[in-house]
Amino acid sequence: MADEQTKSNDGGGVAEADNSLSVTDNRTGEKFELEITDGTVKAMDFRQMKVNEDDFGLMTYDPAFTNTAHCRSEIGFIDGDAGILEYRGYSIEQLCEHSNYLEVAYLLIQGDLPTQQQYDAWVFDITHHTFIHENIKKFVEGFRYDAHPMGMLEATVGALSTFYPESKDIDDERQRYISAVRMIAKMPTLAAFAYRHSLGLPFIYPDNDLDYPSNFLSMLFKMTEQKYGPDPRLTRALDNLFILHADHEQNCSTAAVRGVGSSRVDPYSAVAAGVAALYGPLHGGANEAALQMLDRIGTVENIPDFLDGVKNKDDRSL
Repeated sequence: MADEQTKSNDGGGVAEADNSLSVTDNRTGEKFELEITDGTVKAMDFRQMKVNEDDFGLMTYDPAFTNTAHCRSEIGFIDGDAGILEYRGYSIEQLCEHSNYLEVAYLLIQGDLPTQQQYDAWVFDITHHTFIHENIKKFVEGFRYDAHPMGMLEATVGALSTFYPESKDIDDERQRYISAVRMIAKMPTLAAFAYRHSLGLPFIYPDNDLDYPSNFLSMLFKMTEQKYGPDPRLTRALDNLFILHADHEQNCSTAAVRGVGSSRVDPYSAVAAGVAALYGPLHGGANEAALQMLDRIGTVENIPDFLDGVKNKDDRSL
């Protein structure tokens, strides 16, 4: 909760002192002063550099955004080399130790950790939106048994826009809020249904008596037992995994959501684009490869031989 942790003053959101960049266009001999803010210059500032009045203006070229910032985020800060990940100024270590995923989701959206009253209302809203329309269940059933879960998730997330057409009113604060709630609440249900479909197992509906990660585990693994009781260690590990993946700055899927969302489409369609980006082997597919690697290793006893194989270049999994 909000009184358990302290924000860091380091990391994201700290502006550098304003200065400028002097540029001479050798084509014309003109000199320009470009403002530097947060270690960046604006690409549009180069448009004023023209050879003549009919010239469109100088453009910057940066395939794949390798050295281009497309927004200034106050949500997350990451420095992989230094092992730093912060959400709204809170360190990931603090959040994993003292918070749960739903608290962190509230923090990312609202800007600070919730009070107890805010948290209770937030959990209530999410818990009561975990079910999906029965037509979406039929939609999932229409996929082949060997359909990739990410392909199913991409399609079903996008389909939510047709069930909630009011979500297109993105200027309405209430619609933005309820879209976020629905997305967080229904994503585990959609993912679990995709998993169960791939195994030919019956779908398990949400159990709103369970907390967020336990409910997800129930929908994944419940069989004939009347009440699913997950291992609390697994529940906590999954909750921490959700926290760790909650925000990673302007990655591929985030950029996809922002790009599609800039057309003012509904949130579900924009997030479906993010799922599509995450589907790719160079983004979320890397996590899938890691899981396949763990499956190959099998047991703890096999780890030393696996590492020796990697060192000897017999296994190129890492």
